Amino acid sequence: MRKIGIFGGSFDPVHFGHLRPALEVLEALSLDSMRFIPSGQPPHRGAPQATATARLAMLQAAVAEEPRFQVDERELKRATPSYTFDTLAELKAEHPRDRLVLMLGLDAFLGFTTWHRWKEILDLAHLVVAHRPGSALEAHGESAMLVQEREVDDVQALMAHAAGKIMLQPVTQLEISSSQVREAVARGADIRYLVPDAVRRVIQDSKCYA
Repeated sequence: MRKIGIFGGSFDPVHFGHLRPALEVLEALSLDSMRFIPSGQPPHRGAPQATATARLAMLQAAVAEEPRFQVDERELKRATPSYTFDTLAELKAEHPRDRLVLMLGLDAFLGFTTWHRWKEILDLAHLVVAHRPGSALEAHGESAMLVQEREVDDVQALMAHAAGKIMLQPVTQLEISSSQVREAVARGADIRYLVPDAVRRVIQDSKCYA
């Protein structure tokens, strides 16, 4: 049985605020791998600014030196909107005996119960909610109730179940956003130390945010 982390997003562009928490979750949960899955057509937001080709190139450059990080292109190849349920269903069919762990930031988790077929997502995968140390969920609301029903406190308890449990994992949260990076590029500022140097080079060469 392998433990496969899944981290989806537009990654427009990928930056250290994505990469550092992903590494900390991978190590804290002793995952065998973390799959970065760039979205093709996000159903709840506008189209990414960079092309799918550029976003894929940036992700591949960002993770090239970390063998436990992998890039999964399946959503970029879909002609339909990118729903997490569909991706997890495909992954579960491919890896029926393995544990799937979907990594979400706290903000994303607070909106989780509005996602397409969210209850069925919990039949396919565990959730690990990466959050700033010291931050906490509100005491009320659907998300808080979900945690009360499904939370486990350690990795052993999480992996004892096939799916459907939730673990809250504090991580180093860097105050970097993709929109901040795009805006910096647009005004001609240097984005070094916001993104890996390899990603910076892809952005400079492709001019995807010029």
